[in-house]
This record gives sequence, structure tokens and C-alpha cells, in this order.
Amino acid sequence: MPIRADLLVRGGLVISPRGRSWLDLAARDGRFVAIGAPGALDVDAAEVVDADGRLVLPGVIDGHVHFRDPGFTWKEDFGSGSTAAVMGGVTTVLEMPNTAPATDSVAHAQLKVSRALGASWCDVGLIGVVTEANLGELRPMAEAGLVVGFKAFLGPTTGGIEAPSDGAILDALAAVRELGMRMGFHAENGAIVEHESARVRATGRTDPLAHLDGRPAIAEEESVNRMALFALRTGCAIHIFHLTSAPGLAAVEAWRARGVDITCEVGPQHAFLGAEAMPRLGSRMRINPPIRLASEGHAAALLAGLERGSVDAIATDHSPHTREEKLHDDIWQAVSGYAGVETSLRLFLTQGVHAGALTLEQLVRATSEGPARTWGLWPRKGAIAIGSDADLTLVDPDVRGVIDEAALHGRSSVTPFQGTETRGAPVATIVCGRVVMRDGALVGEPDGRLVVRV
Repeated sequence: MPIRADLLVRGGLVISPRGRSWLDLAARDGRFVAIGAPGALDVDAAEVVDADGRLVLPGVIDGHVHFRDPGFTWKEDFGSGSTAAVMGGVTTVLEMPNTAPATDSVAHAQLKVSRALGASWCDVGLIGVVTEANLGELRPMAEAGLVVGFKAFLGPTTGGIEAPSDGAILDALAAVRELGMRMGFHAENGAIVEHESARVRATGRTDPLAHLDGRPAIAEEESVNRMALFALRTGCAIHIFHLTSAPGLAAVEAWRARGVDITCEVGPQHAFLGAEAMPRLGSRMRINPPIRLASEGHAAALLAGLERGSVDAIATDHSPHTREEKLHDDIWQAVSGYAGVETSLRLFLTQGVHAGALTLEQLVRATSEGPARTWGLWPRKGAIAIGSDADLTLVDPDVRGVIDEAALHGRSSVTPFQGTETRGAPVATIVCGRVVMRDGALVGEPDGRLVVRV
């Protein structure tokens, strides 16, 4: 008797961190129900997608996005941000907490969920914030299933969230450990950043590289070491968001060797760009933490870390702003951040896989299984296995294109990769067994769900 299915994806080369196989995949009620050799499944499917020899990846997870909703929706909202996500092959995003209000309580997390449901094309998980004042809210947010982890900002950031004291961080780490969850950090020592930025500004500099000089790599290295020491003391699992430097990665690896459960992520901007381009690209490249000099080996070290598995995840820090907020000759007048969720996979296929720096298996580990394991979502997310969510990203590995801000789908799509030629792109995005993007067009209606830990 045939297996009843809502969707059958056939004829694709399925990529996992452990290898590649030609497989047919069947899904029902949002999950995989049958996996077999091409033509071997006895399936009665309501919809059939012919992958036609294309690559089939476990749904891409972007574990670091700022959809600016609520509070800053002139920059982005769940509708526009998730549209950009699925156009970029992303099936799940983790939304950062520095909105207005911040994701700092059950009520504020529920508000964010209410704005996401019915508007988002992809599944959404929330990261809760840790501040000096909200330690009593961590357990209620976690036990209500509203957040998959927590984040503390150690340096200046959009939204003006102040860094908690070291004592509050230690208390938070102890609380998060008891919850069996992970706490992440924007790892820049705020005191160093404020001191160095003031010193640079006092010289009268307004050039693009002034921003880099105000946020030196030692601010990241110190924060990684301090948070890892705290993690060693408390036994809490931690994560370093948007790692930018060779010393920062070396610190992660050293603490991991000492037994600390520490994970980290890298975005395309820090893996593929060097600050040498800032005089040409100007404020387009301003982001926190900054893009560092390629001549100092930072980008190469991060890409090598992805290749050997020392970097757990690729995450974009998608942080859009309007052109008026972003593009200024005076670097201090420009805000930090830019769009990335729609272009990351194209960039890593081009400058990672086709350039020979990463294999497809290594790419999948960092875009699917790595982030899912980091935030307690695996194997519900990030896996192609019976019972896992039927999230898939179908890729044409050879299609060529050019990144064009005017053709991107976010509300604010300024990017330093404007004009970059790419090879390889997503051609279909499937979320929980539903095709939501096919050949650059949305399909159906937004029906993304809230992601919870397994």
C-alpha cells in the first residue's frame, strides 16, 4: 500500500555533513516520512517536486538575524525579513532580542511571537536578552517555550542595551546552565571599545577605517577569554556571536580544549571581506564587530576554522538599515550593520565551495546541523531523517548572477557585496513540507512557526 505524503522531492543529490547520495524524500504533516533511492519509494504524494539533478540541502538555518520587529519596522519586519530569508534558501531564523521592547520578559517575547506568526514565511526561534535587571525573567521565558537561548551584549549595540555587570553575567550563566540551555555573547569589551573609539574620534578622523581602529581585536579576544572563564566556573554552555578575528578563534579553540562547551559562528562579511576595501566601500562596510584587515590573516583564519569544524555555524548578523541611516561620508554618522540573510548562501557557494575553500559537506554542517545542535534544535531541525522537520533548500550549483540591492527582497537591502558576481543559488525553499519559494517567487501564504528546543 503506498505511503500517503503531502510532498515528494525526487531526483536530487542530497548533501549531508557526512556525504552525498541521490535520494527521494517524502513528507507528511510537516515531517519526513520516507527516504529512499530514486524511484524506490511507493508514495502517493499530493505534490511532487522534481529536483532534476540539483543539490538538496537540509534547510539552511540562519542563527543570527535582526528583523527589527517590533520597534524598528521602517528598517525591516517579519514579513519583509522572512521573504528575504526564503529567497536566500533559509528555512529557519533565530531572531535577536535588541528590539523595542527587547525580548527580556514573557510578555515581550509573546509580543514578538504574535508579530511573527502569520507574517513569517520561514520558521522563527527567539533569543532572549540578559540584562542587569531581568535575571528573574530567564526561567519563565524558557519554561514557556518562548526562547531557544539567551544573549548578552558586552559592547555598544543597536537598541542601546547596556552590558550587564560581571556579577550579573555569572548569575545568568548559572541560571541558564540549570535550564540546560546556551547563553551567547556579542563579545566586545565595552570599556575598551569606548576608550579606543574616543581616542580615535579625538584626532578628528571621520574616515571609514576610524571605526575599525576604535574597535580593536583585543576587545573581542578579551571578551571571549573572560566569558569562557565564567563558563568554566559555572558549567554553562556558551556561544560567541559573529566572531571576527584570528585571536578570537584561537581563544575559542583553547577553551574548548579545556573542556568548555563553547560554540561560535562566522558570517560572510568576516570570512570574505577585508578592511582594506573600506576606503572604497565606505560606510557600507560598517558593522559591529568590524571587518578586520585581511592582511592580518583574520578572514583566512575564520574560513579555515569553518573548513576544519572549529567554527560551528555560518550566521549572517542580518542587520538592515535604511540608506539614509547607513550611507554617510562621516563614518561616525553611519549606523552599523547591513542586509545578509538573502545573499549568504550564494556567497558561500561562490567564494567557499567553488573557490575550493569548503566542500559541500562542510557547508551543510555549518548552515544546518551546526546551528541546530548549537541551539538545541537538532535533529528536529538541520537533519534529513525520518521524523525531522521537512525543511529543504534546493540549489542550482552553477547558476550565475550578480548581487543587486535593487533586486533583493528585504525592506532595507544595503550590502557591501553590491555588484559581487556569484555562482550557485537556491532555486526552491521548503519549510515543513511546504514549498514557499520556487524560482525566485513566493508560493502560498506565510505560515512560519515558532521554533522550540527538542
